[in-house]
Amino acid sequence: MSFLNAQEPNVIELVVDYGINILWHPTVGLEIGHQVSDLLNDCVSGKTQLDIFVFEGTVIRGPNGTGRMNYFADRPMKDWVYDLAHAAQYVVAIGDCATWGGIPAVPPNPSESTGMQFHKTKKGGFLGPDFKSKAGFPVINIPGCPAHPDWVTQILVAISIGRLGEVLLDKYHRPKTFFTDFTQTGCTNAPAFSEKIDGGFGKRGGCLFYEVGCRGPMTHSSCNRILWNRISSKTRANHPCIGCTEPGFPHHDLKKGTIFKTPKYLGIFPKEVPEGQSKLAYYIKAGFHKVMPTSKALKETSI
Repeated sequence: MSFLNAQEPNVIELVVDYGINILWHPTVGLEIGHQVSDLLNDCVSGKTQLDIFVFEGTVIRGPNGTGRMNYFADRPMKDWVYDLAHAAQYVVAIGDCATWGGIPAVPPNPSESTGMQFHKTKKGGFLGPDFKSKAGFPVINIPGCPAHPDWVTQILVAISIGRLGEVLLDKYHRPKTFFTDFTQTGCTNAPAFSEKIDGGFGKRGGCLFYEVGCRGPMTHSSCNRILWNRISSKTRANHPCIGCTEPGFPHHDLKKGTIFKTPKYLGIFPKEVPEGQSKLAYYIKAGFHKVMPTSKALKETSI
């Protein structure tokens, strides 16, 4: 559904301007029942050309590797995923579940869920660490819960015009175009972060990192550069970033006391600090800023 909210380009432009033929989509596809299974079989056999296989959702292998917990079109979904991935020129995984397993893969993981080519931070997943599509690319990961729709459509455009080779991928197969900067880049609460001013849900003038578990300083995404609906983002609406574009999501395996709360040592020092900083250096810097007077400009803009 996030995909249908894309704006630059939108879904109509994707079809009309870039010539992408959407063979089937679970929400807008016209085919039902055996029409779907016939289409998928034609893609697997090569009768119907499959340029890009886009998959959303975790790959369910349970019970005992059979995949019978998740049937689709008369067979386990995992079998369709395997066959279509090997038939396609390019494979794109959308959302955390497809990229690294997501919430269903949290231990004890009774459904034996995993991602397409990663299981959390470990490369492998369902298709294996050495998988390459027919065009010679690994699975291209567009994470998020949900993934930003424009990340999806812009990657599809890059593929359709033959420029995917210019798109650099990081070690988790994420396009660096979208996943190099931190979520904090462009966040309107960034001045409060540098001044070490605590914030809370819906509270203006404070940073959500210190008390309510915002993961913006250690999460790679462009959420505050490519705004959602071109209007806002979680942190701009004073909701903490949950780190959903990182392979560790959900972080701490949803343990009690880690959701919308900053885990701390002795109730003072954050257990996790912004990427690229040692804990000792960060604690010293944070303590220094805490005792320094807040700038007048920041106070005036935070009322």
